Amino acid sequence: MFTIDKAFFYERYRKHFGPLTQPQVDGLNSILASLEADTRIIDLRWAAYMLATVKRECGDTWLPVREGGRGKNMKYGRRDPETGQVYYGRGYVQLTWRGNYETMGGVFKVDLAREPDLALDPALAYKIMSYGMRHGSFTGVGLPKYINAERCDYLNARKIINGLDCAEMIAGYARAFEGMLREAA
Repeated sequence: MFTIDKAFFYERYRKHFGPLTQPQVDGLNSILASLEADTRIIDLRWAAYMLATVKRECGDTWLPVREGGRGKNMKYGRRDPETGQVYYGRGYVQLTWRGNYETMGGVFKVDLAREPDLALDPALAYKIMSYGMRHGSFTGVGLPKYINAERCDYLNARKIINGLDCAEMIAGYARAFEGMLREAA
């Protein structure tokens, strides 16, 4: 657990990534507060990688979002005959597939299978991201495999979420966030 000097963090953020709108600041403040309160984030580099993932997955909004296209032309983008829901990506990490909604719903005692839009709530979206990235819930591998005492492999850490899609970009973001967090912590 760590505390972040927000003024210092935002100064560094703006120098590296550019200006932010007030909705972006509000969203980022929510995530930073959740990171500060999350006692299970035992490595500052995990926080850096989580921020890098949200930056990419949510298109710099810093808010939990719905997947663009709502899963159109994707197998998970079809209406489920039992629930009537479409399990396209939602949240900070773009949770997809009914099974993943059911799993996360079970972990957090909410019916995400019947109400997948609950994954758009910032508090729940953070919990899904933190739990899923730490435990390897999305792809079978988690943060401890790639970021631990022996190594920090931001490039391959992308396999936690989505293969190596945009891995170099996200690794660059993670390195930048690591520096910002170290300076602001």
